[in-house]
Amino acid sequence: MSFKVKMACAATLLALGSAAHAERVIVSYDSNGQGLKKGHQVKVEGNGWFAAELDEKGKSAIRGKKGFKSMEADHKRFPLAIYNDDAGDPSTQQLTPYAIYQSQADQLSLMPGQKVCVIDSGIAGGNGETGGKNFDFDWSVITGTSNSGTGDWFTDGGPHGTHVAGTVGAADNGFGVVGMAPGVPMHIIKVFNASGWGYSSDLAFAAEKCTEGGANIITMSLGGGGANSTEENAFNTFTNNGGLVLAAAGNDGNNVRSYPAGYKSVMMIGANDGNNNIASFSQFPSNTKTSGRGGNKTTETHDGYGVEITAGGVDTLSTYPAGSATIASLTVDGVGVPTAATDNTGSVSGSTYFMGTGEAVDSGANGKICVIDRGNISFADKINNCGDSGGIGAVVINNVAGEGVIYMDITGVTTNIPAVGTAYEDRSAIVGASNASISSGPSDYGYMSGTSMATPGAAGVAALVWSNFPSCTGTEIREALKATAEDQGDPGRDDYFGYGIVKAKNAYDYLSANGCAGGGTDPVDSSPVAGFDYSCTDLSCSFTDTSSDDNGIASYSWNFGDGNSSTAANPGHTYGADGSYTVTLTVTDTAGQTDSSSQTVTVSTGGDTGGDISLTATGYKVKGRHSVDLTWSGASSTSVDVYRDGSLIATTANDGAYTDSTNNRGGAVYNYQICEAGTSTCSSEVSVVF
Repeated sequence: MSFKVKMACAATLLALGSAAHAERVIVSYDSNGQGLKKGHQVKVEGNGWFAAELDEKGKSAIRGKKGFKSMEADHKRFPLAIYNDDAGDPSTQQLTPYAIYQSQADQLSLMPGQKVCVIDSGIAGGNGETGGKNFDFDWSVITGTSNSGTGDWFTDGGPHGTHVAGTVGAADNGFGVVGMAPGVPMHIIKVFNASGWGYSSDLAFAAEKCTEGGANIITMSLGGGGANSTEENAFNTFTNNGGLVLAAAGNDGNNVRSYPAGYKSVMMIGANDGNNNIASFSQFPSNTKTSGRGGNKTTETHDGYGVEITAGGVDTLSTYPAGSATIASLTVDGVGVPTAATDNTGSVSGSTYFMGTGEAVDSGANGKICVIDRGNISFADKINNCGDSGGIGAVVINNVAGEGVIYMDITGVTTNIPAVGTAYEDRSAIVGASNASISSGPSDYGYMSGTSMATPGAAGVAALVWSNFPSCTGTEIREALKATAEDQGDPGRDDYFGYGIVKAKNAYDYLSANGCAGGGTDPVDSSPVAGFDYSCTDLSCSFTDTSSDDNGIASYSWNFGDGNSSTAANPGHTYGADGSYTVTLTVTDTAGQTDSSSQTVTVSTGGDTGGDISLTATGYKVKGRHSVDLTWSGASSTSVDVYRDGSLIATTANDGAYTDSTNNRGGAVYNYQICEAGTSTCSSEVSVVF
């Protein structure tokens, strides 16, 4: 039997059929079937199966051999993305995509223990098909699997996989973009070949490699028609072992079920925009499936057959292979406006001139930036008319509400003025503006739209939430995400949004209150973590509590090491003599659980023991990253040395203040000292606990 598959990839429909003389199939066999592979070029194989191209004669021969169990079509799988022109400008600062705020990912911190397997077109870890290495990842925690069919996992086979990986876990490092779970460890598997597609057997193989790579989450921004039992069994095994699998619903805007998203063990993800509307392209299959014929006809309703949740997938900003994107920015009267680039790049600023629909040359546009409504003639003709009028740049405004910015095909443009597309919703601001600035050029970052962009967003949220509840299973995290999604569309579950837009903080609060199983029995109230800072001048010391607990500290007990004590949260104490004293703080939380922390405090009325330099350290977080403000007094040199955990991190002016900004997140303890520059005359050590 010949199978034909038709899928949407980017903006082009690719109709794909099997060769007349051969078809790629998956053959399953039992313990007696090892010999079935003999004489065939095996494309990929797994436990009890292999994929090969067979003509009708070859199929018949295998079916009659010992050990044969079954044979089925090996369906092609395609990246599901609508490739768009690029917008925004993250080259000068770190930008947070709208979906991070929409999904509440900015309200949680990633804890250790998660690894996301990205099955896609590879990642830009070096010079690849479309660009160079993107440095907006923590490459020390990224691994991958290469194979002869698709090449090295760390060279891109197009920008799709790099964009997806960035949405999952681009680093929170002060430049570019930030992912849903910043810096989360990832395992990359490149399944798309040079033609832009792979097979269901490639996905079955990849699922096994995800497990070997240590991943507990799989994200797939891909799909195609037709179910395949080998592929399905691979994902069943992954989830049965405690993992979580997510896949894109598809981009055809219809109710057709795509695979692997359509398997019950896979969480199907739809796409919404920044206004909480469903994306026009997001597929919406029913969660009721009918199979069989006649008396064998069965109907089953299951969440896994349809969309379960959605995430931001319209105009999603993320990483590209270096230099392969074009990105644009537009400001009108000093206010930024979302925009999309064209092939005409450059930077211009000037007064604006409204040309209507730009259907004729207009001398009033000379030396100005043309503002043009969409409609009646092509984008190319509008831009050419602006340029022929002496215009220095063009802004074309969409005429359809809800479509977002225009991604213009400007084939036929003969002028080289920079031109950008904008959304209808911004028309009043643009037409009413007196001045505008356009900037467009190559970038390491760009925008894409598709359920391909929503799926890694949901996977990143899953990793973020799961990292805070490591005792949960993937199925329990899946249920928590559905239970706490923000309902959109028709009340309750519907085919478009499923249970709604994913919300990280809502899921965290739900699991905190109800436990992994939803019954309120776990996670148990965590024990407190004791900690404190101190600063001393001569024999007098001030102590500051830095302890933490999920439900708050109920009481404090200080032992100053000289027979004295206190129950205050932040006490002061004066010692009677020079010396070193072991200070212990014991804290008790609201559940009666305790923890203690001890430090050696040295006090002196003179000498070089540190009593002359008084140091105070205050810890806080900026976007989840640790920062510590150090203030001191008593140092006499022009400069001071700053030590963290015994290592010199800076020599700075003796102005009494220094901020140590780290890229670290999660739990940590830092020990600081301030010393006279180049000497061993130092303050007492001060600790900060996160």
